[in-house]
Parts: sequence; C-alpha cells; structure tokens
Amino acid sequence: MLLELKESGTMRLGRNSKKELKKLIAVDLQRKKFEFSLPFSDELKINGKIGEVIIKQDDKHGSYLIWKNKKYPVEVLNKNQNKYEILLNGVSYYFTIETPTSYKRFKFLSAKGSSSKNENLEAPMPGKIIEVLTEEGREVRAGEPLLILEAMKMQNEIQSPIAGKVKKIYIKAGESVLKDDLMIEIHGK
Repeated sequence: MLLELKESGTMRLGRNSKKELKKLIAVDLQRKKFEFSLPFSDELKINGKIGEVIIKQDDKHGSYLIWKNKKYPVEVLNKNQNKYEILLNGVSYYFTIETPTSYKRFKFLSAKGSSSKNENLEAPMPGKIIEVLTEEGREVRAGEPLLILEAMKMQNEIQSPIAGKVKKIYIKAGESVLKDDLMIEIHGK
C-alpha cells in the first residue's frame, strides 16, 4: 500500500488512486489509537481542548516542537515502514501510522493473534548473528529490537513480534543460523 503526500497537504492511496484519505490513525504499543485529520494543521485537540503545535528545526537546537510556548526536543530515532520510534523531550514513544483500512486489518490480526501467548522467533533468512540485544528473563515490548542478523552483507534488526518475557535465547553473537532456525523464545503477557 502506497501513501503519497501531495504538496497541498492531501494524501492519496496508491499510485493511480483518485480516492483521497481524510484521516490517519497512530497506534501505540498499548493499542491506543489517536486519529488525526488530513490535510495536516497546526491545531491539536487533547481532551477536547484545542491548542497549537509548531514543529521547527534550526542549527542551534535541532528539531523541536512548541506547545503552550514551551520547546520540547524531538527526534525520529527509528522508522521502519509504518513503524516509528520518536524521542520527545527525552522519552521514547513507539507507534504505527495506519490508514482506516489498515487499522481494521491491524485490529483483526491482533485479535486473531492474541490467542497464542508464546512466540518462537525463527531466523527469517540464513546469516550470522552480529549482536544479541536482550537477555533471558527480560521484559520486551512488541517491536523492540532483539538482535542484529547479518545476511548478504546487510545488517538486519530483528524485532520482538509480541510484548512479553524472553524465556530462552538459543543463539550467541558470532554464530551462523539457517532460515527457520529457532533463535529466541518469548512468553507473551
């Protein structure tokens, strides 16, 4: 699915689509949804009250947003397709951006997948483990990086598919894995 941002501030769905999107939905790790209308505006509605948010960037301060006459530093730490990690005022926030259609699919798949509490993380491709970023017994969030796998001279960040506790790690840095080798076992919440 291709989203295209036009200079007028409108978005179209797909390359040749005539249909304009009227809203997008941000979904955090707790599955809380935040809808925002298109085209984008500087107004933000929180708890029924409207305020103005300004996003700026300069050489001295970098990127920041202004809310109620206060500056808050903001940085995009990670972007992977529609998944984002944002550092706002020193706090990391993870979320996805969904269209209304993809949000319905997201809800359906989340409900369908919630019946299984455990997840066996298998190697998506053959390669070499560069670094293990977690440890047994550690609580992890869905989308949190667990290890770095090098394949075809590219380093790939392998993320947790669910929130839960790392039960067992079957690999070590420097080891080679084949496709579908069991790497990490996670017990869901």
